[in-house]
Amino acid sequence: MEHFLETWGYVAVFALTFVSSMGPPVGSELALIYGGVLASGQIPNEPHHLNLAVVIVLGICGEVLGSTAGYLIGRFGGRALVDRFGKYVLLTHKDLDRAEAWFGRHGEPLVFFGRFIPLLRSFVSLAAGLGEMAFGKFLVFTVIGCSIWCTALVSLGYSLGSSYNHVLKAFSYAGYVAGALAVVVVALAFWHRLRQLREERS
Repeated sequence: MEHFLETWGYVAVFALTFVSSMGPPVGSELALIYGGVLASGQIPNEPHHLNLAVVIVLGICGEVLGSTAGYLIGRFGGRALVDRFGKYVLLTHKDLDRAEAWFGRHGEPLVFFGRFIPLLRSFVSLAAGLGEMAFGKFLVFTVIGCSIWCTALVSLGYSLGSSYNHVLKAFSYAGYVAGALAVVVVALAFWHRLRQLREERS
């Protein structure tokens, strides 16, 4: 990813934030931080010096546009996708009805605060679309949340500068632990979901 960012600069920042916020978690967090590092101009032998403000603006634009695409996919293709592929991911139309009701009551806080939770943030937009959250509300809270998120991460990278690699290595072991915990949580959620589906069918 670092080589991609060093080679393509602004295009890479926009592309990675767009794809990640649309659904696939491709690591937009690291892209934003490293974009800030490149803007600091403190990377040895790195000819590409990015502008801090431009990196922030492109990150926000990529996040908002990708989130909008994810929302539209969920909103207009959601039920058809569940009909076709729902059985493979343990989703039913009852789940969509529950999601719609839940987003009607709590959609704004989830869309806003979900932008600050790695991994979860990649699926917030799709879930909001599936839950048929009002697009106006979705867009307002998405723009606010993404603006705060992108500005914070790019600024973090800018402040780290040349010490970025040392900090990244220091947190690598914590990342392994978090990854292991995430696998356990997903496995438990999958098992619980199977039980729910069996109970509903019976």
